[in-house]
Amino acid sequence: MNLNLVSKIGPKTEKILNKINIFTVEDLLTYYPYRYNVIKFIDIDEAKENEACYVLATVLSDVKVAYIKRNFNRLSFIASNNNKTFNVTIFNRAFLKKNLTVNREVVLIGKYNPLKNSFVASDIKFNVEDERIEQIYHLTEGLKNSNVEAIMTEALKIKYDLPDYVPDMYNEKYNLISKNDAIKLIHEPKTINDIKKSELKLIYEELFVYMFKINYLKGINKKAEGIQKSFDMHLVEDFLNNLSFRLTTDQETAIKDILNDMQSKSRMNRLVLGDVGSGKTVVAIVAILANYLSGYQSAFMAPTEILAKQHYESLQNYFAPYDIKIGLLTGSLTKKAKEKLYEQINNGEIDVVIGTHALLNEGAAFHNIGLVITDEQHRFGVNQRNLLQNKGIKKDADVIYLSATPIPRTYALTIYGDLDLSQIKTKPNTRKDIITKVVLEKNIREVLVAMLEELKKGHQIFVVSPLIEQNDELDLNSVNLLKEKLNTAFNERVPIEILHGKLKQKEKDDLMLRFQNGKIKILISTTVIEVGIDIPNASMMVIFNAEHFGLATLHQLRGRVGRSDIQSYCYLVTNVSDNARLKVMEESNDGFYISEKDFEQRGQGDLFGVKQSGDMTFKIANLKRDYKILLQAKIDSEIYLTKSLFKGNSLYENLIEKINFLD
Repeated sequence: MNLNLVSKIGPKTEKILNKINIFTVEDLLTYYPYRYNVIKFIDIDEAKENEACYVLATVLSDVKVAYIKRNFNRLSFIASNNNKTFNVTIFNRAFLKKNLTVNREVVLIGKYNPLKNSFVASDIKFNVEDERIEQIYHLTEGLKNSNVEAIMTEALKIKYDLPDYVPDMYNEKYNLISKNDAIKLIHEPKTINDIKKSELKLIYEELFVYMFKINYLKGINKKAEGIQKSFDMHLVEDFLNNLSFRLTTDQETAIKDILNDMQSKSRMNRLVLGDVGSGKTVVAIVAILANYLSGYQSAFMAPTEILAKQHYESLQNYFAPYDIKIGLLTGSLTKKAKEKLYEQINNGEIDVVIGTHALLNEGAAFHNIGLVITDEQHRFGVNQRNLLQNKGIKKDADVIYLSATPIPRTYALTIYGDLDLSQIKTKPNTRKDIITKVVLEKNIREVLVAMLEELKKGHQIFVVSPLIEQNDELDLNSVNLLKEKLNTAFNERVPIEILHGKLKQKEKDDLMLRFQNGKIKILISTTVIEVGIDIPNASMMVIFNAEHFGLATLHQLRGRVGRSDIQSYCYLVTNVSDNARLKVMEESNDGFYISEKDFEQRGQGDLFGVKQSGDMTFKIANLKRDYKILLQAKIDSEIYLTKSLFKGNSLYENLIEKINFLD
């Protein structure tokens, strides 16, 4: 059903909704609240410091608006509650002024500071009922929560019948409500129990469907015939013996698993899950060598062009003694150069081609591809994995996924259940543990002194901020502000540049290349450098407002340094004293241990990065909170699949057809 069927949605609103992937009424109805507020007014005297609350107050003074700078303003007035007057401040809400008239009752939402007798509001509402449940949605520019509520109310009036993917046998077994009832209650709950009933239904459905896909593909993968590779193991052993370093036990085990897979009749479909700096690349290189010795081509895909170039240079060094032809396919190649490379790939002159994932969509029709390696693809959902395996390559080619995002093994075995798993936990002996220290921002001089010492040694430094532009409402350091501060601290004598996600890819690549070449001494960035190239000379990572990042992200960022035998350091700068969560980073350099802690504290959201992709973007399920439901859905879906109970269920027959369509 089209969105124009909803009375509150005009052309302008439809465009805004499209930006958050809402194109149909079904999309709208399955755009679930991410949390709920149970609105209960309290007296200002009951408000606890730094604890969000709702206060019914009366406006006592005219409202003042201060325009501090472009796109930033502060609105302030005096209010009263229960015969007590106090100051109210709210940022970037100048439009509220016309409604905040003297003697008007308003609901203040925010935090009260009794020492300053001031209330910093995050929002101000009018005509709000006490003791009601308010659903809160993820928003985008031009869309308010009240807009979504109003739109959803109208959408629920339309006669809808959303497909219910939970088989009747499990609806009855777990006493689950209908899909349509769940949709109604998730958006318009009257009680907490309404929320619980609707969430249980929708969470179970989402996880059941996901695990059904996983189990189906697992069965397909087990049956899939591959290319039984034959190669001289002595040549592989010679390569390993001539390495300038000694392999770790985990690397040896992963290599053994991969070589066994390649020699079997079944197609390899393996995830190599390694900690930051654990040496996954050399494992992939051994696989490429064995594939070459078997007479087949390899494709190695990286998430960025600059990382592809780094892999290209690495393979050139490793394979220098061999007659292995390596090609680099990037967007910067001229049309003529691309066409020549395509021809060489197509006729088998190129043994290994390295590029971004776009290479599967390019004109390269491989002569006899036998191995596809994808780097940093932990964000791929099951649909994307299946598509990647089968698009543009022979269906019997072996596939290896590399991921530097360590996650707990129990979760990995579940969510990547369609893949065989190899874990690399131990790091090479040449790598020193990164010394990590949590520092309060008020003690920033300690960090600046340490930075100066590293700069004197000729080393380089990463600095990370959660924001691109300053937002005083959030009270966080932006990359722009940090550049100003550091230029002042170092008397503008140190080459400092900024990197963030709003830059074009070419600009980002150029900046990273200049940093790699040592022309930039301090690179200030957002988390876009979480997945990036190796800078062996970078010896320090400084992360501002570290409390706003998950432990998994902090560990990934920290892993940008310590890429050589140089002693490296990581400073976590925070305004939160006695932060036990950040202390975990001081205690350990073990990514798998940290991921366990992160999972306990935050769930899966940060585990896969700020943004998840594909099927892993669950609309309502949370892997940590709902792990027991996930395990039950896994068991139930296995029974439903293996006993062919899905036959006759048109929803699941169509689902299987879609999965097969990707083959």
